Amino acid sequence: MNTRRRIRARGVVQGVGFRPFVHGLAAELGLAGHVGNDSAGVFVEIEGPPAALDAFVAALSARPPPLARIEAIETEDMPALGETGFRILESVALPGARTLVSPDIAVCDDCLREMSDPADRRHRYPFINCTHCGPRFTIIRDVPYDRPATTMADFPLCADCAREYADPANRRYHAQPIACPVCGPQVWLADPSGARLADGDAVRAAQALLRAGQIVAVKGIGGFHLACDASNPVAVRALRARKGRADKPFAVMAATLEAARAFAQIDDDEARLMTGPECPIVVVGRSRDAGPSSPCAEVAPGNTTLGVMLPYTPLHHLLLEGLPPLVMTSGNRSDTPMVTGNAEALREMAGIADAFLFHNRDIHIWCDDSVTRVFEGRELPLRRARGYAPFPVRLPRPAPPLLAVGGELKATLCVAEGGHAFMSQHIGDMERLETLDAFARAAEHLTRLFRITPETLVCDRHPGYLSARWAREQAAARGLGLIDVQHHHAHIAAVMAENGAPAGEPE
Repeated sequence: MNTRRRIRARGVVQGVGFRPFVHGLAAELGLAGHVGNDSAGVFVEIEGPPAALDAFVAALSARPPPLARIEAIETEDMPALGETGFRILESVALPGARTLVSPDIAVCDDCLREMSDPADRRHRYPFINCTHCGPRFTIIRDVPYDRPATTMADFPLCADCAREYADPANRRYHAQPIACPVCGPQVWLADPSGARLADGDAVRAAQALLRAGQIVAVKGIGGFHLACDASNPVAVRALRARKGRADKPFAVMAATLEAARAFAQIDDDEARLMTGPECPIVVVGRSRDAGPSSPCAEVAPGNTTLGVMLPYTPLHHLLLEGLPPLVMTSGNRSDTPMVTGNAEALREMAGIADAFLFHNRDIHIWCDDSVTRVFEGRELPLRRARGYAPFPVRLPRPAPPLLAVGGELKATLCVAEGGHAFMSQHIGDMERLETLDAFARAAEHLTRLFRITPETLVCDRHPGYLSARWAREQAAARGLGLIDVQHHHAHIAAVMAENGAPAGEPE
């Protein structure tokens, strides 16, 4: 006798191939019903023999898609409808509902194989992606996560991409950033005036400039990088002088893990981080016997360590082909927010970059590279951004709707409600009005994305911090509660939350 169940999956379950996974699982078990997205996650109604339903629910937790993060699966029995077949429904927006958003994820091995295949229609295409990889957080304007709510809405699908997008058996089924050379974003090289220098061979033209010691601004997934040959001390010194960054270490990008190991001491734990889906900058030891194409001393003056990352977008993989390691530092002037727009890049990096490797996929919200290290076999994040944000911290007890604005240096902000605290990407030092404007945009984006209307603002007790002044002004103007917190108390509470330590009763 058949029965039916209504199932709700919560967590990172949108934009990660969860619906086609459910579709395939239902077909495998001979079950009928439907699956869909809404603003609260994924909903399923499934019908069939009770043993098959049990196996279906168990598989949702045991073997979800690679990028899914299941926080909860709720089930409810309901009367059987005698339904046959299984359908994937259109997404539904629910007022006030909340779902988690996937971070931006490094390009997967399957896409890299296709990009390297001369017979594939996406051969050397800089924006290849699928449901297992690619941009997420930085292109999402709103949820549910569907193409019209992303910056890919400007690129109508060609017939081939539309066919892949509509096929539940395809790896690109409902991959919202899906694209190809016919219908997707394009890349070009421009001089500092904005005039195009190359189109079809833009990446190879940029490589030639980098080999010649030039500085190239490269538009990536969450903003611009300033790139130069890391083994060329003249180029690195020029970048430091133009950017106004006297001696702070630059991050380095190597083409492969093997190339990075030629100049850096990378153990197995560090290698797993560097090659994982987050693909952060990892602080590692510098090798003493590095060869002539290794990063020069000017990359990290006086340091025995280097911040090293591997290519995480298709464009980076293409750019690094055949090149020595590149300096890849944030595309901005020192102490200003990361640049995301093409016109803004020409304006803000005038006098810094010799050329600009542009593309026309808009970045809705900036996101800098994450920085992490390994200590005693454990990952210790130093800067939590791309690959990690905006995935939340689970709270030990429910929180009221609030917005915490952080401190002054290396600032982030946090919105929280219920059992989740959503950390923003790295924002920077809150010492300039430009950074304060970026901070306000990040606050608006997170509260809208996660449907949180703060009733209370939380700020540092220091009276001179720009973030604290902003919070006090906002609280007064909007009639919200305000809590000020002593700086070191906040540090202790953050460490407790990160390690899941139980909190005492509130005062």
